[in-house]
Amino acid sequence: MSAATAPSRTETIQPIRWKDGVLHLLDQRKLPREEVYLPCATVDDVAAAIRDMVVRGAPAIGVTAAFGLVIGVRAATLTLSERSESKGSLTSEISRLHDLLAATRPTAVNLFWALKRMKEFAAGIAELPPADVAARLEREAISIYDEDIAICRAIGRHGAALVPPSAGILTHCNTGSLATAGYGTALGVIRAARDGGNAIHVYADETRPFLQGARLTAWECVKERIPVTLICDGAAASIMKRGKIQFAVVGADRVAANGDTANKIGTYSVALAAKAHGIPFYIAAPLSTVDLNTPDGDAIPIEQRDPREVTHVGGVHLAPDGIAVENPSFDVTPAGLIAGIITERGVARAPYRESLASLVSGR
Repeated sequence: MSAATAPSRTETIQPIRWKDGVLHLLDQRKLPREEVYLPCATVDDVAAAIRDMVVRGAPAIGVTAAFGLVIGVRAATLTLSERSESKGSLTSEISRLHDLLAATRPTAVNLFWALKRMKEFAAGIAELPPADVAARLEREAISIYDEDIAICRAIGRHGAALVPPSAGILTHCNTGSLATAGYGTALGVIRAARDGGNAIHVYADETRPFLQGARLTAWECVKERIPVTLICDGAAASIMKRGKIQFAVVGADRVAANGDTANKIGTYSVALAAKAHGIPFYIAAPLSTVDLNTPDGDAIPIEQRDPREVTHVGGVHLAPDGIAVENPSFDVTPAGLIAGIITERGVARAPYRESLASLVSGR
């Protein structure tokens, strides 16, 4: 990986690698048993990787889509000349690539944010020769990558200040390096608290049906030597009642203008249990996850996934044949259950319409 194209790395876990025009993604479907990188050499490869959950986690999906658009533009430049009409053809191709990648997953707003940023950047340099457009888009994707790591570290700093000393921390799904370009959002808060000397202990929900907590969060914590105990999703409330948890923090795939938050299915249950036991429940997410154009949680599209994720475990069919299945990938936690939304610019508190808008605008 050349210095000219390599995003800076200081993380132990590197879920996304960019080398010589090929995107290499740590295949999260195979973790924790195998650490295998899947090379994506075409935009269709990237789209399939997002759709099939080779890569997942809202920030990581956005970064991956940015590189996917670069791959598509690089391929298009091979068939275009330096003539002026080629520039119009490239603009049309960028729109097609944008729409192809945007159709992969409907809920995570970072996907649309990253693609919009790339498309608008391309529009600003449309008069350049196609090869120059491709080169500058590549640099922009690398910027998105590097910025995400810096943003996650800032989220970690803001969030670590909220964590009680020696806290038991409940988290749901995976929000670490694997869900971002590196470091993590909610797991970044946990990482920063630990690195600051707080003797925390993580309780990781298994996160049915795709088991991101059991397969990914537990793996990250073990790899990063963060004390962790894996629990069944249904055990969270009981463990809270036993006094083992003092703090709950999760990520987000989209935060509506009023603070309602979409995250992995089961998050709403965690928030309700935390409320019942007087435990503060926080969201940790970059401001790119905040969608001020979505008024509330009812307007967030919820992805429905393959019923086999529920009826099968490890390829073994456990449910009765022909059983009806509902498999929403996300649920929405109402803003009233959220103690605060931790972002790179600080912590938003209720009323969220005002605090989120202020943070997004930079005030």
